[in-house]
Amino acid sequence: MNTLTDTPSEAPLLVPRALRPASAADYSLPVQASQRALARGWLWLGLVALIASGLFSVLLVLARTPGVNAWLPGVDFFRVALVLHVDLSVLVWFVAVAGMLWSVASTPRGELWSWAALGAAGAGTALMSLAAFVAPGAPIMANYIPVLESPLFKAGLAVFGVGAALLVLRTMAAAPRVGTQPDGAGALRFGLNASAVAGAVALIAFVWSIVVVPTTLDGKAYYEILFWGGGHALQFTWTLLMLVGWLWLAQACGARVPLSPRVTLLLFALALASVFVTPYAYLAHPVTSVEHRDLHTWAMRFGGGVAIFPLALAVLLALAGLRGVADEARPLRAALVSSMLLFAAGGVIGMTINGSNVKIPAHYHGCIVGVTLALMGLVYHLLPRLGWAAPRGRMAVAQPYLYGAGQLMHIVGLVWSGGYGVQRKVAGAEQVLHAPGEVFGMGLMGAGGLIAIVGGLLFVVVVLRAMRAPQR
Repeated sequence: MNTLTDTPSEAPLLVPRALRPASAADYSLPVQASQRALARGWLWLGLVALIASGLFSVLLVLARTPGVNAWLPGVDFFRVALVLHVDLSVLVWFVAVAGMLWSVASTPRGELWSWAALGAAGAGTALMSLAAFVAPGAPIMANYIPVLESPLFKAGLAVFGVGAALLVLRTMAAAPRVGTQPDGAGALRFGLNASAVAGAVALIAFVWSIVVVPTTLDGKAYYEILFWGGGHALQFTWTLLMLVGWLWLAQACGARVPLSPRVTLLLFALALASVFVTPYAYLAHPVTSVEHRDLHTWAMRFGGGVAIFPLALAVLLALAGLRGVADEARPLRAALVSSMLLFAAGGVIGMTINGSNVKIPAHYHGCIVGVTLALMGLVYHLLPRLGWAAPRGRMAVAQPYLYGAGQLMHIVGLVWSGGYGVQRKVAGAEQVLHAPGEVFGMGLMGAGGLIAIVGGLLFVVVVLRAMRAPQR
């Protein structure tokens, strides 16, 4: 029995008045039967990307683990693996799951365009992955979208970008109406629609940068500026998807979130609002200026937090009042709790960053893994609604905790090493590890990374087993 009651007068005193709804909203969405096959296709793309990313991440973590890295072929090997690991596990995986979520909530309008988007995204992913083994060229460790200076990789990235653009445009064209009196489902639809709008702003920023960024810049500077504005805008897309996931997963666990749909809708609108700093930054300052760069950073740092904290508080209060969870919901709760913990850890680490060291990827990993765990939980929840069995058993429950614990060890090791000034995006001898504390921190990072790899691969195993099992 949940301790949160239906009326404000009966609500526990620890719940702020602004968070006390007149009645508990149902934060869940039905799956549109006509869109089920499309959603399944996007999920398959995401799974393939995670499997490939896991293979690259094994090589990546080994390349940064003291003692082991001496047996690997060199720094360039580490960087090529890093490029593919990031692009597959973040860019492709997130776009694929966004495609799945946007599909289940969309009307059938323009469905053919979404199939075309899936085909282009899949082809682009294959080309990018193949480029790592066919004349990969120099790896460019740009923020948000690292690249290989290879015609094949860049062609694959361009094809993938076309697929993402078709997906966003079709999602916006097929978005269902929220209505003037939104319920919990309507609030979630608004959140998904808002994430698509943020994705559209990111695409505009990428195209804008392609047009105005000077091609005379060297590779690292060129790609850093090229992806800076759009990359920041994309974080609003991922954050909005995560917030939708938190509410949806809490509801699926049986928790009653003490937020009215109107307040939730307002919080989603606030989370979206700061993304519109992006076009202003392009209009107000040259893309190569410090002011342009800082505007994007400011928007991301302060914009999303206004909405994240109250929504996270409401979900935590709902979970605190939860008494007992059905077996089918236990993996969902594990994913939700792990997601909130890792995202909070990434946020706290972000406040301690001073200079360019491995604290930066620690912050980034924490926040990105928080999003990933929320999306993993949504995949678990949607599997039976897409025609497969629900994940059950100890492995399904342990997977989010194992993945989250490994990633927490990984980022703690990075923060520890960052305190010694260990630089980011280097490996092997370039790490220059002298003090025992530096070696310990990077060793902890390596051990945590390997545990996280196991956790990530277990997610794929759990999902594939559920796909093969008969529905109950």
